[in-house]
Amino acid sequence: MSTLGTVSFYTLGCKLNYSETSAIGRQFTAAGYQEIDFGAGADIVVINTCSVTDFADRKCRNIVRRALGANAGAKIVVVGCYAQLKPAEIADIEGVDLVLGAAEKFRILEYIDGIATGAGKGMVRAGEVKEADTFISSFSFGDRTRSFLKVQDGCDYKCTFCTIPLARGQSRSSTVEQIVSDAEAIAARGVKEIVLTGVNIGDFGNGTSVIEGQRPRKEALFVDLARALDDVNGITRFRISSIEPNLCTDEVIDFVARSRRFAPHFHMPLQSGNNKQLAQMRRRYRRELYAERVAHIRQVMPHACIGVDLIVGFPGETEEDFLETYRFVQELDVSYFHVFTYSERANTPAAAMDGVVPLAERKRRNKMLSILSEKKKRAHYARHLGEVRPVLLEKSKEDGMLHGFTDNYVKVAFPAEDSWVNHLVEMKLGEIGEDGLVRAEVAEVTV
Repeated sequence: MSTLGTVSFYTLGCKLNYSETSAIGRQFTAAGYQEIDFGAGADIVVINTCSVTDFADRKCRNIVRRALGANAGAKIVVVGCYAQLKPAEIADIEGVDLVLGAAEKFRILEYIDGIATGAGKGMVRAGEVKEADTFISSFSFGDRTRSFLKVQDGCDYKCTFCTIPLARGQSRSSTVEQIVSDAEAIAARGVKEIVLTGVNIGDFGNGTSVIEGQRPRKEALFVDLARALDDVNGITRFRISSIEPNLCTDEVIDFVARSRRFAPHFHMPLQSGNNKQLAQMRRRYRRELYAERVAHIRQVMPHACIGVDLIVGFPGETEEDFLETYRFVQELDVSYFHVFTYSERANTPAAAMDGVVPLAERKRRNKMLSILSEKKKRAHYARHLGEVRPVLLEKSKEDGMLHGFTDNYVKVAFPAEDSWVNHLVEMKLGEIGEDGLVRAEVAEVTV
């Protein structure tokens, strides 16, 4: 196939975005384009954006400037959540040629000819988000050890701080059969670990199927999908990227505990340990349910890793409210936090709420929880020192040193050559190094 030109990609944000960038990249290569590294002088640069926070918006603008500086004369295409939410704002950035919304980004090749001639300068194609009503299969390649596989998209929840329903539309997912087929295609390329991604993956089974068109809601549950994936040969390990606590049922937890391939690793967004804030956020649980989920995981998988999302500085969060959250998560038997500083997002109910927390105070609270998170992570690591656990080895930035994660998400450093990459290695966990990683030695090797 003749090469039509070169294209490069830059992805901001979540694992879901990485899966979709790879899917878009495969469209370009199938059409005859050559993919090259970002900054290597491509003819077309595609930037897949995030818009979770104001910082994410600013980073997108910076990446556009970097793309123009490193790719003289390149056509710049911006897709993703920021492109859906603020297409005109992006089109006004000097150098941007094309902006595609949620319903248009997977039809990107239909618009390329228009900008290749210069006729499409500053062209915006971002329709109403309700038009994003189909599911498009996506999974990432490029990392020899790990692939991000999209199983669900969009969200029907109405959390007051969140723009994702505005950026991605209603909840929808593929069929179990299609996702199993995707997983088998990933396994055929030698990838050993798959991370299941989506906006609200526990809501799997809703919406429109890419194969069958409209179908009954909840034809299959997330646990049904997990059971089917557990039989996919060639994949060593599946991870669940994030799952809402109200959807992380005892059935899901018990399945993972018995599973052959699903890692004992849960990441459940809490957002606040204060029921007042949870109600104002319109979250679909209270902290008591979250504590029950953690307790059940610990009962059936004492060794599991449990990650937590938290938001600090939500409108109306007083110092006492924050300390209630702090004390709650301090007592929870969890392994680490992802702490987000609340950021006002246009067209969300929270942006109009009273009780705005000063930015400096938001940052202070973030730092307090981040320090506690580091202590939690170190305690999680220390709990498993001396054990033998499977580690999937991957490259690091340091020559002669590989990194990897155990099944329960302890990060390991191991001196070895690159030939060890993508091998599952039974390793005995030693001491925690000054870099915070666990030093390990080989116990037994399996390919």
